Amino acid sequence: MTPSPPSPHGSDPREPKAAKAPRDPKKIPAEKAAVRKSVTEKTAAETATGKKAAEKKTAAAGKAVTKKAVTAKTTTKKAVAKKAGTKKAVAGKAVAAKRSVAREAPPAGPLEVALSPALDADDRERLLHGTHHQPHAVLGAHPAPGGIVFRAFRPYARSVAVVTGDLRAELHDDGDGFFSGLLPLREVPAYRLVVAYEDTVQETEDPYRFLPTLGDLDLHLIGEGRHEELWTVLGAHPLTHQGVAGTRFCVWAPNARAVRLAGAFNFWDGIGYPMRSLGSSGVWELFVPGIGEGELYKFDITRPDGSRTQRADPMARRTETPPATSSVVEASHYEWGDEEWLARRGERPAHEAPLSVYEVHLPSWRPGLTYRQLAEQLPAYVRELGFTHVELMPIAEHPFGGSWGYQVTGFYAPTARLGTPDDFRFLVDALHRAGIGVLMDWVPAHFPRDDWALAEFDGRTLYEHEDPLRAAHPDWGTLEFDYGRREVRNFLVANAVYWCEEFHIDGLRVDAVASMLYLDYSREPGQWTPNEHGGRENLDAVAFLQEMNATVYRRVPGVLTIAEESTAWDGVTRATHHRGPSGFGGLGFGLKWNMGWMHDSLEYMSHEPVYRRYHHGEMTFSMVYAYSENYVLPISHDEVVHGKKSLVSKMPGDWWQQRANLRAYLAYMWAHPGKQLLFMGQEFAQGAEWSEEHGPDWWLLDPAYGAEADHRGVRELVGDLNSVYRSTPALWERDTSADGFAWVVGDAADDNVLAFLRRDADGTPLLAVSHFSPVVRHDYRLGVPDDIPAWYEVLNTDAGRYGGSDVFHPDPVKPEPQPWHGHPASIRLTLPPLSTVWLRPA
Repeated sequence: MTPSPPSPHGSDPREPKAAKAPRDPKKIPAEKAAVRKSVTEKTAAETATGKKAAEKKTAAAGKAVTKKAVTAKTTTKKAVAKKAGTKKAVAGKAVAAKRSVAREAPPAGPLEVALSPALDADDRERLLHGTHHQPHAVLGAHPAPGGIVFRAFRPYARSVAVVTGDLRAELHDDGDGFFSGLLPLREVPAYRLVVAYEDTVQETEDPYRFLPTLGDLDLHLIGEGRHEELWTVLGAHPLTHQGVAGTRFCVWAPNARAVRLAGAFNFWDGIGYPMRSLGSSGVWELFVPGIGEGELYKFDITRPDGSRTQRADPMARRTETPPATSSVVEASHYEWGDEEWLARRGERPAHEAPLSVYEVHLPSWRPGLTYRQLAEQLPAYVRELGFTHVELMPIAEHPFGGSWGYQVTGFYAPTARLGTPDDFRFLVDALHRAGIGVLMDWVPAHFPRDDWALAEFDGRTLYEHEDPLRAAHPDWGTLEFDYGRREVRNFLVANAVYWCEEFHIDGLRVDAVASMLYLDYSREPGQWTPNEHGGRENLDAVAFLQEMNATVYRRVPGVLTIAEESTAWDGVTRATHHRGPSGFGGLGFGLKWNMGWMHDSLEYMSHEPVYRRYHHGEMTFSMVYAYSENYVLPISHDEVVHGKKSLVSKMPGDWWQQRANLRAYLAYMWAHPGKQLLFMGQEFAQGAEWSEEHGPDWWLLDPAYGAEADHRGVRELVGDLNSVYRSTPALWERDTSADGFAWVVGDAADDNVLAFLRRDADGTPLLAVSHFSPVVRHDYRLGVPDDIPAWYEVLNTDAGRYGGSDVFHPDPVKPEPQPWHGHPASIRLTLPPLSTVWLRPA
């Protein structure tokens, strides 16, 4: 990026915002004279012995010493005076050492600066060309024979002075932006720099006078890949260091020859802000005084080959709004109000609790709304529908909106499209206070190749795998993480913890787990290398997922992790310390998306009812493996885009039959073992596919629209499904136990009927009957237990208010002592067309 020209308003083009107002250049000579006069008077007063002759002699000698170092033009007589005066000057310094360090100076006379030892030519060249890894070793203030050497590297400056206490000393211009001088001080004082440019003068702290801001323990944990709070040490952090306010910048770039800090505060020219390497950790650090929240920055990295690249901060907690790509210094000031929610969210394990999820793409749910505006509408809408949770499609920063957030460049930053990180916290807090949990999609499988982000971050493969066969994702044109590198694994594990702890996220739905688990995922023979055992499993990814899940569950009680995993991998939701038949420990997820159920059931529903008899097994097969994992039944965004049609449009028949099929299918889904997930827009039978450009077709619910009642009826059903579901433990308490399910009839293919019982922990049942045929079946006999005196209808998708034909059972249905379907008693029902009916004991 080309540096901007100096500001026409006189602001310093190369310095952070100053804590003090800039000095007027015209007043500098007068200020300098005044300071020297003040210093002379104070020094004389402090060292007075009552003998004026001795005072004058000492002052003259001290002045001679300084002038000789600067001009080298002293006479022999002055040299003798210097020798005699030096002894007295030393005595004077011994007394002054007990006073403020800022006042350590020759006892009398105006302060002048000696020439400092020359800067090593190699150091000079490396600083000029951005290849110096230890700028603090040569810049700043350092003890040297004869005093303290002050050295500043201020390109474009016309002069630099050191100010400490009441003293001010002009440094010598060494050319190329270097300024230096030797001051007769015993110790390095607290000091500031006065830097004069062509049109402005500014007083500022020197970044190179500060000690490192990271300790040995942090560096050790980073090196071990075990820093579970990595976001607290890497990235940009406003803080007070050695009594000075500023921002600490830290970045992991082990292959870099050097790293410099560039930002809006120095017009994106990092030449004057080289960072220091903190040893073998690969971390580079710089504390910059005067920099605060809201500043834009990037890291200017010198690659191993000498070329340079400016990169966004991988640990940035805030970014510019895309398409801009800079990182932003951020500190949270949000005060949470969800203590009650957090205290009770872990009272019941997720797989034994009601869990129905409304999946949302925030930028398009109500296009144009910010996080805070969404907080006014989304919680109320979700609460009205009765969902227990929302699942947010990835909200981590991403450059291309069309990726929906699944190609992340800012893993630690909520997208700036909708507001600040604290604004996002406000939304999460509002949902919690409305009694709604917040899940978010998390994408540790891959990252895009943008040349300002993670790809070859420091000039070599770093976050991606060094083997090209394992680095490139074959489907999405992205790069896969190197899960075998401990620092990369730490980056991702800490990121999972970060979202849960810093933003109070209640659960992570991990995207594309299958692509992580298999080395041959979407690869042909010859395009992948077997693991050390000759298998196709990605052992590094397995270890990463196990560590991530174990760490999140240990650190954040009540949190939930969910795997989007579409294969038959053994033990996705098994504990990590329990080994299965495959020899692997479990991956440790709480729940897993049941992609098989989703594909099979939608395939069945897409057929005309007359042909469904030939596909009946697609609706019953899910119960063969229903308890192999803890499942979520997902009707997600992936199923209503890219030519797959919306959910209602997948259904056969005319408009009435499509809606009836949809209603029957949703009630079947809510009754099936497993948790439920429904994508936005499908709750009111949107006919068009979802588009991230305009979101759901809310106009379908406008009373002025002629078919509004048809769409509102489906939405009314979804609300009732959630209401009955949450109040009926039989539908969720034994989701993961075979004791909670029993077929009544699963083989009535010719009738297109499915009927089953769900039971809660006490054995109380719910009877669910789905009839996927467009005819009315009278006196349809179903077997039931004989210990229930009567059944009453609690939900019927054919109800008139949902848009159905209103075939229902107003009175309790009593069992007859006639065995049927393997049960000791039976009931006779009138089955509405294309419907699902739920009955509970009366």
